[in-house]
Amino acid sequence: MKIVSIGGGPSGLYFAILMKRRNPEHDIRVLERNGRDDTFGFGVVFSDATLGNLREADPESFASITESFAHWDDIDVFAGGEVFTSTGHGFAGCSRKRLLEILADRAIELGVDVQFETEVTDFEAFGDADLVVAADGVNSAIREHYADVFRPTVDWRPNRFIWLGTTYPFDAFTFYFQENEHGLFRVHAYRYEEERSTFIVECTEETWKKAGLDKTTEEENAAYVADLFEAQLDGHPLLLNRSIWRSFPTVSNEKWSAGNVVLVGDAAHTAHFSIGSGTKLAMEDAIALADALDDEADIPTALAAYEADRRSDVESTQRAAQVSLEWFENTERYMDLEPVQFAFSLLTRSMRVTHENLRVRDPEFVDDVDAWFAKGAGVSPRPPMFTPYRLRDLELPNRVVVSPMCMYSAENGEVNDWHLVHLGSRALGGAGLVITEMTDISSDGRITPGCAGMYAPSHVGAWRRITDFVHRFAGETKIGMQLAHAGRKGSTKLPWEGTDEALDTGQWPLVAASPIAYLPRLPVPKAMDRADMDRVTADFVRSTEMALEAGFDLVEIHCAHGYLLSSFLSPLTNVREDEYGGSLENRARFPLEVVRAVREVWPDDKPLSVRISATDWAPGGMTGDDAVTIARALVEAGADIIDVSTGQTVPYAKPSYGRLYQTPFAERIRLEAGIPTMTVGGISSYADVNSILAAGRADLCVIARAHLFDPYWTHHAAAEQGHPLPWPNQYAAMNRYNFRFK
Repeated sequence: MKIVSIGGGPSGLYFAILMKRRNPEHDIRVLERNGRDDTFGFGVVFSDATLGNLREADPESFASITESFAHWDDIDVFAGGEVFTSTGHGFAGCSRKRLLEILADRAIELGVDVQFETEVTDFEAFGDADLVVAADGVNSAIREHYADVFRPTVDWRPNRFIWLGTTYPFDAFTFYFQENEHGLFRVHAYRYEEERSTFIVECTEETWKKAGLDKTTEEENAAYVADLFEAQLDGHPLLLNRSIWRSFPTVSNEKWSAGNVVLVGDAAHTAHFSIGSGTKLAMEDAIALADALDDEADIPTALAAYEADRRSDVESTQRAAQVSLEWFENTERYMDLEPVQFAFSLLTRSMRVTHENLRVRDPEFVDDVDAWFAKGAGVSPRPPMFTPYRLRDLELPNRVVVSPMCMYSAENGEVNDWHLVHLGSRALGGAGLVITEMTDISSDGRITPGCAGMYAPSHVGAWRRITDFVHRFAGETKIGMQLAHAGRKGSTKLPWEGTDEALDTGQWPLVAASPIAYLPRLPVPKAMDRADMDRVTADFVRSTEMALEAGFDLVEIHCAHGYLLSSFLSPLTNVREDEYGGSLENRARFPLEVVRAVREVWPDDKPLSVRISATDWAPGGMTGDDAVTIARALVEAGADIIDVSTGQTVPYAKPSYGRLYQTPFAERIRLEAGIPTMTVGGISSYADVNSILAAGRADLCVIARAHLFDPYWTHHAAAEQGHPLPWPNQYAAMNRYNFRFK
């Protein structure tokens, strides 16, 4: 096979090595624009997990690389005048220059034609090659040449960073946070040789400009940083290597191949330096591409297999990198955290490291975190999820919430045995709070004919049967009611009869902020007038009074997911030109009227929650900034906690799904606005719950699917963590027969 690699970075050289090693008959050229001794940056980082892949792929280069390693297990976080050391992390660093030397030497030894100082400008000149590998980095010219096929996206991040070196021999991966009159500077530092360390300094663009660093030379940059971190550097100089202030580009591509041209490494994707995965991803690309070419008979099939194999891992890493980079972009948000919580938040920022696997690495540090968290709740040390939480006079025994889950099984709005068993079994399961499904305030406020309601006199008794069961048999577990009006998403069939399909008969009229149908096949709602608003507000008030009569401990107002109140908040669904449309202040006017009216009739000792969609996941829609503003207004109107969800407001939304994908929105509201939050979405393990709570990302964790799978999820999580909860007497009595719950 005739192969040309454009670019002699880690991915291009390593791929050449692997292919030549597998078949010496391959004709392979690597064309690198820079000289052999040219390189940007100082050190590169590998985790212990990555090293196993390299050892298996090419033991010879692996041996040479590991001989050059500086290895460490510790991470030092300097915060609030203290240093927190976490151990057991298993990283290694080496000089980027030395890494490239090793790979180039190995490639040449195997017979690869490596040509330095070779600029490629004619990308059509390789027509005789079976495969062209685009390994030309983040600013890939070949990617741009075939942009109509690759369809790249480059997201230039707002923070500025500068890549420096120093002779200071750090003995741990070290994070500094230093503030001066210009703002806050963050440092990512690690040793990669005996007397050499990488020293990356990062700050916001505002701080960068305020410090005048947008007008400085390399030498002036170094002088500024050396002065700022004089104490930390302890007399050691800073080293320069094209050390200018930069913005980080997150690169992604819709396709990774065009004919016989394939993207690898930074040309295909980037991951922020705060998780140290760029070189790892590049070299793993090379392994996967070589494997695909071994397995498949023709080039196009092999390239498709390579992309299919790598894309999910890469996108997962990029999601983790995105959350990590956003942590550093917004570090100012975390500076008021207690130092121990700040350190824990930093260590778990990517959400890949959790409370539980951090415990495996460093149990002493996690014990300290747990003890600090429990002390704040006035209880003995325990996993964070089992600390009590107080809202007004309501005390929840733990931080787990059973999420509202629509059952579509009511009759004329009245709940029945299904709801008793569904909610009752989950209340017995140990969660601190169970919230009913979306319960509608009127018959014409339902989504489907099977939706639960709280508007007819008989509804009170039906619900009272459930609240009595929870209060009598489920120990300290509390129960809340979520009240809502479906708005433009109403009058549809049961999901198992046709999702988002209009009723064939018995339709009821729809109202919304604006006359915009949710889907073309659904009816157009009436734009609400003042009389409609007064009627709906009165319905919310009546339903709240009925919820009190039915014995609920908490009420939640649903202002999310495109239902009636949500349709006012989002600019995508509210195009009104009166005082209820236009600005965010105007769009929030009617939802706030409802919340104030509900708060007036809901007792002062009972908490009120409001669920919002913090983003629409669609251009021109709600943003994180909007969510913070709305959360503040809702609390001023009487809400005690914000249940932070996202999306479902418009059918063309494109959520960034993934584990804990909605938690950053709850965290932002909690930390920027100082407002208690619940977080929901992609929470599936007790490790997730403990991590979220200990890091201060939310106060309560709302879980749906895991509770469907296991109604006793909280009890089982407690047992697994050595913190068993009391079972109901009827079950605990089984212990006399040596019955064990697992």
